[in-house]
Amino acid sequence: MKLVTYTHGGKTQLGIFQNSHIWPTHQLNSQLPDNMLAFLQGGEETMNLAKSLDEQLKSNPNLLEPIQLSEVKLEAPVPNPTSCRDGYAFRQHVAAARRNRGVPMIEEFDQYPIFYFTNHNAVQGPGEIYCMPDHFQKLDFELEAAIVIGKKGRNIKASEADNYIAGYMIMNDMSARTLQMEEMLLNLGPAKGKDFSTVIGPYFVTPDELESYKVPAKAGHIGNSYNLTMKCWVNGVLVSEGSVGDMDWTFAEIIERCAYGVDILPGDVIGSGTVGTGCFLELNGTGLLNDKNFKPQWLQDGDVVEMEIDGLGKLSNTIRKENTDFSLLKIKKVQA
Repeated sequence: MKLVTYTHGGKTQLGIFQNSHIWPTHQLNSQLPDNMLAFLQGGEETMNLAKSLDEQLKSNPNLLEPIQLSEVKLEAPVPNPTSCRDGYAFRQHVAAARRNRGVPMIEEFDQYPIFYFTNHNAVQGPGEIYCMPDHFQKLDFELEAAIVIGKKGRNIKASEADNYIAGYMIMNDMSARTLQMEEMLLNLGPAKGKDFSTVIGPYFVTPDELESYKVPAKAGHIGNSYNLTMKCWVNGVLVSEGSVGDMDWTFAEIIERCAYGVDILPGDVIGSGTVGTGCFLELNGTGLLNDKNFKPQWLQDGDVVEMEIDGLGKLSNTIRKENTDFSLLKIKKVQA
C-alpha cells in the first residue's frame, strides 16, 4: 500500500495512492484518520483496515471517485514526525569521504551503527526548498532511504526490529557544508549545517510492497535488506547511483541502537545515511583526488534535484534562494 499526504482545496489530508489517483482515507471509511500521525498511532487495526480498502480499490477503483495526482500538492508523507534521526549505514560513502580527506577509514564504523537527530520541524516534501545565503556556501543533497516507525517500542533487539517499521520513503538530507564543517570543528553537531531542510517523499510505502526486492543482509548483520536501485539527477544529469541493498548496517540494527534505553514512537522517521556517491561532498572529493583540474559542483538557486528509488517513487525539489542578505558567517566574532 502507498499513502500520501496532500493538499487539495485548501485542506491537507491523508490518502491511499494508486496509479496517479488518490482516495481520501477518511472518506473511504470514517474510522480511518485523515492525517498520517493519527493513522500510525492507530496501530495494526488502522493499518489493516487501510490495506483492506487498498485491495478493494485495486479491483474496484470506482468504490469512491478519486482525486487526480495532478490536482493536488504532495506534502511530506509524514509532515510532522515525532522525531527525525539519520543514520550512517553505507561503508562506501564513509570510506570514500575519509579517503578524499586523506584520513584512514575509522574502525568504529564496523563496530556499531550511529545516528544523529535532525530538525523534525524542518521536514518537507516535494516542491521548492528555500535556503538562506549561508546555505549556498557548498549546498549539497544526500541520497538516502528512510523508514517510519509504526509502533511504540523500547530496548528492541535487531532480530525483532523490522516488525516496528510501518513504511519506507526516499530521503534527501540537505546539507550546508561550510556551516557543517565549521561548527563540527568544535566536536558538536551537525546542527546549522543540517537543520534547515530534510526532504521525504513522495509517498509512504508499506513493507509488503517491497517483498520482491528482498535480499540477504550483509555477512554478520541482521534484518531485512532490499535491492532497491537509488538514483539522483541534478538538472536532468545523473550524478549518483547505488542501492539500498548496499547498506552495511540494516535498519533493524539502527533501530536496535536508537531504542536502547528510550522509547521509539509511531511517526519517528529514521534515515539510512548517504549511499556511496550520494552527495557532492563525496563526488567533488573523488573528482579532485583523481584530477587536479576537476571543477567541484554545489547546488545553486533554481537547480532541480530528482531522486528515485525502486518501489518508492520519484522525489523532485527545486532549490530557491531567500531574498535576504542575513548571514551567520558574516557575524562571527573575530579573535583580536
